[in-house]
Amino acid sequence: MSHTSIRNVFHAGLRAVVAALALCLVSSCGIYSFSGTSIQPDVKTITIPYVEYKALRVNPSLSGQFTEALQEKFRRLTSLEQVDTDGDLELVCEITGYDVKATAVTADEMASQSRLTVTVKVDFTNKKYPEDNVENKSFSAYEDFDATLSLDSVEATLCETIVEKIVEDVFNATVAQW
Repeated sequence: MSHTSIRNVFHAGLRAVVAALALCLVSSCGIYSFSGTSIQPDVKTITIPYVEYKALRVNPSLSGQFTEALQEKFRRLTSLEQVDTDGDLELVCEITGYDVKATAVTADEMASQSRLTVTVKVDFTNKKYPEDNVENKSFSAYEDFDATLSLDSVEATLCETIVEKIVEDVFNATVAQW
């Protein structure tokens, strides 16, 4: 083997060792995980009670849909055990807004686009690290739809997309701390 080949093998091996050490350090510290969360290693449980519905306009299935999506997100992306009460973390949400408004108007002053907006108020408590608490924070998301369609005909699809967006935002603001 030539001197250059030996040096290349040595550098490749050194890079592999450094990469392995860096991976061990990042994964063993327990603060960061590859799901994007920054949960301290001594935080083990979370309580996510049923999401209350307090919006004036009624959607009877949205609370259940939002609760399930939130619980599923935490089940999939964290190792936290979900408990009914007294979790190390507590995530209390309520749906405070559910509104439909025209967003685009045609030349003859008819609505051509409508927007469904959902707003959720969040209180997040970290009993072990209160500096991570998030109090009384609102998250909103919306979806536009053709105004010639009835809300009933598109509501389920719109709500599914909106819930997904808000759950992602809530997750990021609480345990991912983005």
